[in-house]
Amino acid sequence: MPERRAHAWWKALRRERLLLVFGGVAVALQLIDAQPWARWRDWLALPTLLGLFALLLSIEGIRASGAVQRAAQALAKRAHSQRTLALALVAGSALLSMVLTNDVSLFLLVPLTVALGRGSALPVRRVVILEAMGVNAGSALSPVGNPQNLLLWQHSGLSMAAFVWRMLPAAGTMLALLALTVCLLVPARALADGDAAAAPTPAVRPALGWVSALLLLGVLVLLQADRSGLAAALALLVFASAWREVLRRVDWGLLATLAAMFAGLGHLAQWAPLQAWLLRLDWHSPPVIYAGGVLLSQVLSNVPATVLLWPQVGGQAMPLAVAVDVGGFGLALGSLANLIALRLEGGRGNLGEFHRISLPFLLVCAPLVWLVMRLVG
Repeated sequence: MPERRAHAWWKALRRERLLLVFGGVAVALQLIDAQPWARWRDWLALPTLLGLFALLLSIEGIRASGAVQRAAQALAKRAHSQRTLALALVAGSALLSMVLTNDVSLFLLVPLTVALGRGSALPVRRVVILEAMGVNAGSALSPVGNPQNLLLWQHSGLSMAAFVWRMLPAAGTMLALLALTVCLLVPARALADGDAAAAPTPAVRPALGWVSALLLLGVLVLLQADRSGLAAALALLVFASAWREVLRRVDWGLLATLAAMFAGLGHLAQWAPLQAWLLRLDWHSPPVIYAGGVLLSQVLSNVPATVLLWPQVGGQAMPLAVAVDVGGFGLALGSLANLIALRLEGGRGNLGEFHRISLPFLLVCAPLVWLVMRLVG
């Protein structure tokens, strides 16, 4: 029996490829450049992990209640085509990300999208990928839409309205290009595949649904107040006392992957050879800021890239904000939102399809945004 459990554990671990990659990076860097636990504690970003845990629990409770499936069925009955529904979902992800941040928007919309795919012809994986791109584009417009914008807004000294105005040309270009991409990739065929409309109405557990929804609101309020530990404790208490099956359904692999990512990339961003290489470049030059922000986001993710580059750019917060927001496209590593969306979708091979869509998008988007920003001055 122990051998069977060990085999099952190892088999499950082998499926966690990103966890193994990021964990390998963290271990390798520690061997090359040993750092004390205090530095690791900072890199692990425990408040962020606790906040994500609280969000995962709340959303899992809503999903377990059947409310998401019921909402998906109602939405599917009103949609005229796959393209119309995809545009609505991607637009919703972009709008929500402006006020709820990009990762929270995905926690709300991806389960709904996956539920919509059951009993219909909606290309779920493709739509989820486009939603991830939608939150990256939409959150770029808002000073509170993503962590890198929040950090740079605080340093910029601009009002919220001034920040939005300065980001509008770049974000507008991203959103327009994304709308065109949705129209190109999602067909205008009918949504239902024959018997979707006749699918049985899913059972709903109202108490679980209402408690989870109220808990989600409470978690969002606590996260806005920087009380992620209290948010996690509250969510754990609610489900441990009444609905323990929700705890078993939490994606612990996602949390472990994010912890390994934060530790590995946090260490990489502070690695002396990388720091020395950065000092050789002229970070006061707008082309260097733009190209460096986009490219470093591909290998460090855009939040660590922002933290790394801010001391180098001489107070040029807005050019750096544009660069790292554009850098959220391309490789999945460019933005934490990409990894969350792919994990929530859960299908095998989704990483390859993500790159087949997102990499060409970046190759068009990056020069186009640069051109627009140069034209508007």
